[in-house]
Amino acid sequence: MKLFRIFTFVLIAIIYPYQNHSQTIKFNNPIAEQRADPWVFKTNDGIYYFIATVPEYDKIVIRKANTINGLKNAEEKVVWYKHETGVMGHHIWAPELHKINGKWYIYFAAGETENAWNIRMWVLSNTSDDPMQGDWKEEGQVKTERESFSLDATTFENNGKQYMIWAQNVRGGNHGTALVLSEMKNPTTLTGTEVILTEPEFSWERMKYNVNEGPAVIKRNGKIFLTYSASATNHNYCVGLLWVDEKADVLDAANWHKSPGPVFYTNEELKRYGPGHNSFTTAEDGESTIMIYHARDYKEIQGHELSDPNRASRARVVQWTESGFPDFMQNTAD
Repeated sequence: MKLFRIFTFVLIAIIYPYQNHSQTIKFNNPIAEQRADPWVFKTNDGIYYFIATVPEYDKIVIRKANTINGLKNAEEKVVWYKHETGVMGHHIWAPELHKINGKWYIYFAAGETENAWNIRMWVLSNTSDDPMQGDWKEEGQVKTERESFSLDATTFENNGKQYMIWAQNVRGGNHGTALVLSEMKNPTTLTGTEVILTEPEFSWERMKYNVNEGPAVIKRNGKIFLTYSASATNHNYCVGLLWVDEKADVLDAANWHKSPGPVFYTNEELKRYGPGHNSFTTAEDGESTIMIYHARDYKEIQGHELSDPNRASRARVVQWTESGFPDFMQNTAD
C-alpha cells in the first residue's frame, strides 16, 4: 500500500466534518444475546433477517422482524443442523444469508466431526420466498485453489460480476489467516484468480493470533469499503478497513488501500470489549448505514475465548465524512 494514500485516509478522517451528526436512531442493544458473527439481510420490502453463530457451534438459526429492534424478541428457527459424522460436523461458524438471482444462499464454515479444525466453507440453498420456510439444500464445499483452513465467506456484486471474499491460511503452519478475493462463476463456484488482499502485518492484527477474517462489504460514494476483523476473539478483537475505487480492477491487489490502524476496537469506558465480525444493513429510513457486530461487556474471560458464549450482537449507526469515508464513531455508545 502506498504510504501517501494511507496518510491521506488519516487526514480526511480528521479534517473533514461529518455529513450527518444525527444520532436520532436508537437501538435496544444488544439485539441478540449469545449470538456472534452477526449478519443482517434487509429485503426490498423492508424485512430484516438475522443469522449468526450460536455458542454451541452445532446449528444455523434465522430470525426475522420488520425493524432492527424487533429482531431482539423475534422467534428464532433452526434451519439446519450439523452432521453427526464427517464434514460439516463441528464448529459451525459465521453463517451469512444472501439472495442471488432470486434464490437464497447461506455461506458458512464447518469443521469435521473427527477433526474439528479441518475447517472449510460450505453452501446451502433455498428457493422459498421466505428463507425461514422451505427446504435448505446442501450445495457442497466452496472449493479454493489452496486446500487449507478457510472460513467467513461473503459475497458482493460489482460492475455486473459476483465476487467472494473469505479468510484462509495461505502460507501454512501458524501464519494465520489472510483475506482472499475471487470472481464467482456462480453462487457456489469460484473462477479465475484468487487474490490476497490483506495479511496480518500490524501489531493490532497479531494479538495472540495472526488474524484477518470476517470480511463485510459496503459500497458508497464510488468506493467499495471492506471491513474485516483482526487478532484473537477476546478484548483484542477489532475492525480494520480496506477500500478500492468501484471502477478499478478489484482483482488487482495494488488498487486496494489499507488503514494503518483499526477503525473500531475495545472501549473500556463504554464496556465494549472485542467488537468485530460485523455486517452492514440500512435503517428503516432507507438511508442510514447500520453496522451489526458482536462484542462482550466484560474483559476477563474464563478459559478459552471461543468457549465463552457471551458475545452479543449489537447495532449502531455509521456516519460518513464529507470526503466519503465511513466513521465508526469509536467513542460513542451502542
